Amino acid sequence: MEDLSLHILDIVENSTAAGASLVEIGITENPREDLLVISIKDNGRGMDPQMLAGARDPFVTTRTTRRVGLGLPLLDQAARETGGRLEVDSAPGRGTSITATFQGSHIDRKPLGDLAATMISLILGNPEVDFVFESNAGGVQCSLDTREIRKELGEIPITTPAVLALIRKSLTGGEEGAHTDARDEGRNDGQAQG
Repeated sequence: MEDLSLHILDIVENSTAAGASLVEIGITENPREDLLVISIKDNGRGMDPQMLAGARDPFVTTRTTRRVGLGLPLLDQAARETGGRLEVDSAPGRGTSITATFQGSHIDRKPLGDLAATMISLILGNPEVDFVFESNAGGVQCSLDTREIRKELGEIPITTPAVLALIRKSLTGGEEGAHTDARDEGRNDGQAQG
């Protein structure tokens, strides 16, 4: 994987496949300690102790479409290459929490990539799942909570193109209060289509 946003996409897809209805993603950059921390927490099925023990083994997977599971092993490798580490906490019925720590300035640390595109892909591919995203990376602080956006939208689908465009804009340092504007844009988009 070329950038960390693709790792996030892969791990969150595992969360949604495990039945999560809420996934929380956090990215924290701490220049003083030279750390980048990515955390992903879900309320999915969770893993039993046996599955948790083998979670970093690429030949242990619950997938039926292929015999390998590369998400956690690749993220673990990416973190270790920078002197960081991967922590996984999970239990059946409690969900899974993953924290990957990277040395921020390490030459082998992958770039963050297009986090806004990752979030849009996750929302489009999982419209029934709620996402909370918080980031202070790259000197830009942004947040997203699809539960709040859905409240503002009412009957308008969160996957409406105008709504997604405003979400993307808010995640790339655009307008604040995108959920309020998204409601109006979603209505306008729905009227234009109807």
